[in-house]
Amino acid sequence: MNHHALAIDGPAGAGKSTVAKILAKKLGYTYIDTGAMYRATTYKALRLKVDLDDPEAFGFLDSTPMTFRDGILFMDGEDVSEKIRTHSVSNNVSVVASHIPVRNKLVAIQQKIAQDDNVVMDGRDIGTIVLPQADLKIYMTASVEERARRRHEENLANGIESDYQKIQKDIERRDKIDSSRAYNPLRQAEDAVYLDTSHLDIEQVSEQIYRQFMMIIDAKRSE
Repeated sequence: MNHHALAIDGPAGAGKSTVAKILAKKLGYTYIDTGAMYRATTYKALRLKVDLDDPEAFGFLDSTPMTFRDGILFMDGEDVSEKIRTHSVSNNVSVVASHIPVRNKLVAIQQKIAQDDNVVMDGRDIGTIVLPQADLKIYMTASVEERARRRHEENLANGIESDYQKIQKDIERRDKIDSSRAYNPLRQAEDAVYLDTSHLDIEQVSEQIYRQFMMIIDAKRSE
């Protein structure tokens, strides 16, 4: 049985996860937040007090199950959705995600999920590395200022202490790390649709992508 995939890539704070969740629910697909997987890896590494700069320090991933249930990541059987959103995780996740052994392990898990189910997957290298044959690839971005504003308001809404200027600097730093790493850097796939959401709301973005995706799926069904 052939499964369908929608890949959404883009920098930190672009709104990928929010849009991907909406689309997965609308399509009845499984939502895979790959960023959460890298955050979970970072969270566990911090908890184990391993050297985050050592690519070989993440052997624990070989015995660390990660599964998604209704779009929520469970690691070691535990819902870690709140624990992976701390400042310490945010400040270190790009470094952890730059390690080749970490990326190879998590990419393999992501590809296995997509083999078994229809998915909406968001991250940094979905269209380029994880799902190069996705039915539709979106590269979603927004200005640094807008992304920082959204993250700041999201933190405040969730009762998390937030500093707009600090968030903006963190996003700029993460952008630099994500786009300049030697292995699987953040970049737009050649056949991806570029979508700047700086002046669009979540509903507009979701509807625009949904229409494009359904046109593609309908065309494939009629072949």
